[in-house]
Amino acid sequence: MSTDHYFTAQPASDDERRIRTVHLAGRELEVEVAPGVFSPGGVDKGTAVLLSGVPTPPPSGNLLDLGCGWGPITISLALEAPHATVWAVDVNERALDLVRRNAERLGLDNVRATLPDEVPADLEFDVCWSNPPIRVGKQALHDLLTRWLPRLADGAEAWLVVQKNLGSDSLARWITDTLGLPVDREASSKGFRILRVAG
Repeated sequence: MSTDHYFTAQPASDDERRIRTVHLAGRELEVEVAPGVFSPGGVDKGTAVLLSGVPTPPPSGNLLDLGCGWGPITISLALEAPHATVWAVDVNERALDLVRRNAERLGLDNVRATLPDEVPADLEFDVCWSNPPIRVGKQALHDLLTRWLPRLADGAEAWLVVQKNLGSDSLARWITDTLGLPVDREASSKGFRILRVAG
């Protein structure tokens, strides 16, 4: 039984690649998934809730998928905003490889799949869509959001999906109290809440 977490840098589980058909950005697509990354069976429920509740992304600029996994949010952003640069950020190197392979498979040349430290330090983001890794623990999650949410450009927004029973409301309060960013609870569905963070 593997003890991998999806936030492991180099998963020890067998790298068994599988092709799955998924529905993203209004179309059926074939993507590659694997164990050792978040939601290896396809699009997870939280991400599906997020993607059904976010507005159209900006048509250009730098768009961020924080904690990209194999790439369902990245792929959606890249398809909906083909003239933007989509930054797929994760600590899991297998996930980043899957994102790169899926982007190539789908002909998406506007995707940059990178480790956090590989993103230029002065880069600001015009939108962030994220199903953040809640299970890394509160301190690690707070460190992650403290690093990335302040990098929203003026007037930009982050859209986060969080399970209600895993602290979506307390996280919203923490973002406002600690980072000074306004948060709206935009929608609730299937046990998840969508939070909109104003940059």
